[in-house]
Amino acid sequence: MQNTGTRTPATTPTHCPYCALQCGMNLTPVEGGTVEVSERTDFPVNRGALCGKGRTAAAVLAPGARLTSPLVRSGDGALVPAGWDEALDRIAGNLERTRARYGADALGVFGGGGLTNEKAYALGKFARVVLGTSQIDYNGRFCMSSAAAAGTRAFGLDRGLPFPLEDVPRTGCVILVGSNPAETMPPSLRYFTELRENGGTLIVVDPRRTKTAEQADLHLAPRPGTDLALALGMLHLVVAEGRVDEAYVEERTSGWEEARAAAMAHWPEYVERITGVSVPELREAVRLFCAPEAAMVLTARGPEQQAKGTDTVGAWINLCLATGRAGRPLSGYGCLTGQGNGQGGREHGQKADQLPGYRKLTDPAARRHVAEVWGVDPDALPGPGRSAYELLDALGTDVRSLLVMGSNPVVSAPRAAHVEGRLRSLDFLAVCDVVLSETAELADVVLPVTQWAEETGTTTSLEGRVLLRRRAITPPDGVRGDLEVLHGLAGRLGVQKGFPTDPEEVFEELRRASAGGPADYSGIDYRRLAEENGVFWPCPAQPAADDTHTADPGTGTDTRTRTGTGSGSGSGSGRDMSTETGTGSGMYTDTGTASGMSTDTGSGSTDAGIGRDPRAATGTGSGMSTDTGRVTRTATGTGSGMSTDTGSDSDSDSSDAGAGLRAAPHPGTPRLFLDRFATDDGRARFAPVTHRPSAEEPDDEYPVLLTTGRVVSQYQSGAQTRRVAELNAAAPGPFVELHPRLAARLGAADGDPLAVVSRRGRAVAPARITTGIRPDTVFMPFHWPGEGRANTLTNPALDPTSRMPEFKVCAVRVETVTS
Repeated sequence: MQNTGTRTPATTPTHCPYCALQCGMNLTPVEGGTVEVSERTDFPVNRGALCGKGRTAAAVLAPGARLTSPLVRSGDGALVPAGWDEALDRIAGNLERTRARYGADALGVFGGGGLTNEKAYALGKFARVVLGTSQIDYNGRFCMSSAAAAGTRAFGLDRGLPFPLEDVPRTGCVILVGSNPAETMPPSLRYFTELRENGGTLIVVDPRRTKTAEQADLHLAPRPGTDLALALGMLHLVVAEGRVDEAYVEERTSGWEEARAAAMAHWPEYVERITGVSVPELREAVRLFCAPEAAMVLTARGPEQQAKGTDTVGAWINLCLATGRAGRPLSGYGCLTGQGNGQGGREHGQKADQLPGYRKLTDPAARRHVAEVWGVDPDALPGPGRSAYELLDALGTDVRSLLVMGSNPVVSAPRAAHVEGRLRSLDFLAVCDVVLSETAELADVVLPVTQWAEETGTTTSLEGRVLLRRRAITPPDGVRGDLEVLHGLAGRLGVQKGFPTDPEEVFEELRRASAGGPADYSGIDYRRLAEENGVFWPCPAQPAADDTHTADPGTGTDTRTRTGTGSGSGSGSGRDMSTETGTGSGMYTDTGTASGMSTDTGSGSTDAGIGRDPRAATGTGSGMSTDTGRVTRTATGTGSGMSTDTGSDSDSDSSDAGAGLRAAPHPGTPRLFLDRFATDDGRARFAPVTHRPSAEEPDDEYPVLLTTGRVVSQYQSGAQTRRVAELNAAAPGPFVELHPRLAARLGAADGDPLAVVSRRGRAVAPARITTGIRPDTVFMPFHWPGEGRANTLTNPALDPTSRMPEFKVCAVRVETVTS
């Protein structure tokens, strides 16, 4: 992955600010304080290809499109320009007054999946150390939290894709569930095109005949909210037709009997009645999926943004497990993460229940480790707080002041009119953003912050590849970075140290905080990211070859000895890089016989070994072990673990063993689970799930189903892309997509204004009539505010595990609008 792209000395290689592909691009400064975007062919994910959003990303850097001065609410209610000291003083003063009057949990923090890893890490630390509040979450909860929960439940670990995108064209069949990459991440479509060119097949599951579905070998169009039943029906047929990989199920999984019994209750004709997908189509999908040696299931927001999203994704994972797909080359389950740093944003501390390194906030060992890195008492860290929608719903009551960074919930949250009202009811609202978003318009203080081309930082793509975005130009006067904002607020609130403004310094601390956790970045640094075009996590630091570490047995940490021909050690919080932390996942990462690394972060099973069994893990190369609890272990090689393909056969230099030299860097982990899953016993877990209705089913008053989604020329809440003329020309506003039969019943013609009404509100947009949607369903994109705001309608019913709202299905009625 060497960076070999050709560029002029003034050109900066970096990555797109939008989706989770994080396409490579080159930036060249031009007059007017902006940049010219050009192809960067050396980055393997997009090979120079860019969608319209990426090509025009520089337009938002223009002075007329962005904020260039802090704004404060004046006595007459208007937002007026102010100096930075005045704005920061006002924020700090209001936060302090709220805390003094109501307590720390009356302060809320709402982050974003577009923040860099450094910002997400610093924001979580700021909330817990400076504010002392548990009330922090982020808009990524609205994106892939159900897939994350299902993946963790099944595999013991969540990384969107456990394999690189380059594996997709080499597999035999892909089932793409609720995803439309032709519009949401166009450069990725080539992987599916190449799949078919190589003789593979593509099955698309979507209630609409999208541009992606048009390219499929088989398109299944289930009724919105019935993806769970569809997956169960396919699994039923896998069992009934004798297609279960019995040896794999026996050797590598647990819970099959219960999951099989649940699936067998979903016979094909029953599933057809629920989903509208015919039995012959079900049988054909099973045949195509089971025929090749290798196959994949990839999900996106369609099955995930449901009140049963975790179980729905779990059912698709069950299908992969029963057919022996997961943890095998060119096969398995993956999630197509949406936001630019949706993966990294959920790993390093801005989620309500997590600490950096994807550690659990409720795990005492994790709290000790992170508290040591932060220099605070573990008991001082607050516990888990509310999830995203629950936090927004509590505004103005339990939560009285809110700091928003990089999010626009007025447009993006479910039941958006209610959320807007909650924001208006706050005692105090501060927003950091690059533009005056609809949420920023409600704020008491707005801080203008730097954009992707004006700052350096890391993101983690949907592949789990950590990438370096590089600063290409200087930000305008009056604009500061988010790290500067947190530094300034922390100092005003009495914390003078611990919030540096240099992103690389923050990343070095993040490395220490993540060391030994499931998302271990400790072996990654800025130099490697620049030289290697990114590094896949987990990537632990490789310690000195002769490291022997004895920890204080009174701390609950470990005493261990490491020997071997290469290197063996732990990675941790700074001094000897030995980690004593865990998340209960029992994860092992096995990078092969040349550089074997086992990371033990679990507890409670004989195999995980935390606090229970001294054991030896042996192999032929270098071993690196990190764990929690008091256990004596000799780690000299690969051991048994969650196998990963690092893409590298390099050995550390064993001739210098014992000389205190550093081992060769860990090569990173492109592929997970090839020998062992990250569970305590190394087995993947089936989920015994059954179909249940959506939280809101159609009735006489609301007889139609609404589903929502994206269009190719806008992004998320549209706060940035709606300021780009070319994109607005291509996608000028919302619309209601409906079938001709529904249009005929309404007496509506193409372009006529239609009102879509749910139990939560009303949205109006022009009709777009097409046969590419089910007759019982309408579709609206959610990028716009105002009268056509789709999220005015959506249902905030929450998944009990992931706390994901049910964006993807609710009951509505459709009416014509007379002038």
